[in-house]
Amino acid sequence: MREAPKASEIVGVLEKLGYPVFQDERGYDLNIIGIRTADLTANSFNDWITVTYWFDHGWRSFGFPGTTDPGTFWREYPMNVHGTAILKPGHYHRSHEIGLHKGDEALVQKGLLTVYRDANRDDVLDVTGQPQDTGNFGIDIHRANAVRPSIQVDKWSAGCQVVQDPEHHAFLLALAKQARSLYGNSFSYTLLLEQDF
Repeated sequence: MREAPKASEIVGVLEKLGYPVFQDERGYDLNIIGIRTADLTANSFNDWITVTYWFDHGWRSFGFPGTTDPGTFWREYPMNVHGTAILKPGHYHRSHEIGLHKGDEALVQKGLLTVYRDANRDDVLDVTGQPQDTGNFGIDIHRANAVRPSIQVDKWSAGCQVVQDPEHHAFLLALAKQARSLYGNSFSYTLLLEQDF
């Protein structure tokens, strides 16, 4: 998936899968969507973190390069004895809020998420047949490097959803703060697969 999908494509997939589509007339009711692409190259920002919202009688959508799976370091050295967390695709209602991730503003997990546990300590993303785990594991949506786009995922993700460019992350947070002023500090997150499109 070389480009982020358009708003109409994202809304169409959400409707097809039976997931909520937030569309308040006041605007800024954010649909925050991660898209795990078919490119499973380890340690790469080869996915999309997108935000789609209704504003002034139409859809607006922005796609940011990122990762929806952990970097090689945490695949080889899992933080959890049961294996590295790989977020399972699905809709997670009101799962995040604006808070702090390691001292920096981010969308931090507040609700339950389900992850696969990849325990074989290699650089291959293993989800088929892997055990699943549901809980609050600190699967946040945050930036990588604070001053420039990161080249590799490395330690930036142990399961978090990470935006490659800090300017993109700042823009996403600005939208989230606008949404918070209208709807409160609660955001849903949906992880899709490229094959869903």
